[in-house]
Amino acid sequence: MHKIDYPIEELKKQSQVRRPEWLKVRAPGGETYANLKRMMRSKTLHTVCEEAHCPNIGECWGRGTATFLILGDICTRSCGFCAIKTGRPNPVDPEEPLKVAIAVQQMGISHVVITSVNRDELPDQGSVIWAKTIEEVRRLNPNVSIEVLIPDFKGDLECVQRVLDAKPNILNHNVETVPRLYRIVRPQAKYERSLKVLQYAKEKGFITKTGIMVGIGETFEEVVEVMKDLRKIDVDIFTVGQYLQPTPNHLPVDRFVTPEEFKQYKLIGIQLGFRHVESGPLVRSSYHAESHVG
Repeated sequence: MHKIDYPIEELKKQSQVRRPEWLKVRAPGGETYANLKRMMRSKTLHTVCEEAHCPNIGECWGRGTATFLILGDICTRSCGFCAIKTGRPNPVDPEEPLKVAIAVQQMGISHVVITSVNRDELPDQGSVIWAKTIEEVRRLNPNVSIEVLIPDFKGDLECVQRVLDAKPNILNHNVETVPRLYRIVRPQAKYERSLKVLQYAKEKGFITKTGIMVGIGETFEEVVEVMKDLRKIDVDIFTVGQYLQPTPNHLPVDRFVTPEEFKQYKLIGIQLGFRHVESGPLVRSSYHAESHVG
């Protein structure tokens, strides 16, 4: 497989290639989906399902599950793949933890995923709201399992510890891509920093999870090397899915990875010792997350 390095002008290029059949999904709809959307709007809550243009929103919302996006919907970073808005975030909403907890209660779900934008401008990186959200969700929903998909907090392990002290069931932090592509895919992040966050959580006794996108310029061999790096720090759960260009202003799709290649990633991941591997064209970090708890 080929390896590409995007020239600067390619960063704004739109992918014109038609999506293959295996990437086509139904438009979201149905009563459960509509009810959940109304509830989110009434509480001024955000979901990464909407903000990141997730292709599985119809399936997940249709069965009453969602990934809550806290700390607003404006991110301080400008990753080349992400559809979430970049800019100066609004002030933190101190009532957001309770709003999320009530929404989880009203949904009646058994597993919730919480994630956030990066809030690099805050002294605590947003970790105080993170901890309060976990605590409030658990207070109102004692039987719900909680998965958190955290940012890297700029490598501040005190912030990571603040989240861990609230005792989520699963600590997820995505490495997103292979090290060679960080400069264009995640220009304000560092591969080694992300590994450090995952390793720290594992050393504290937590179930750890991470994921990457493919079809953004990596090679098969590079993906396998990332998987080996993750197993060296004993990461438990690994997800891999197809990158899809959210707008013409984002990085172009390099290739559409075949279902057969995704099967290879799953097989290799199991052989390397991951507890769970979710590998497929439409897989996203929170896809089938409820099955990863046990």
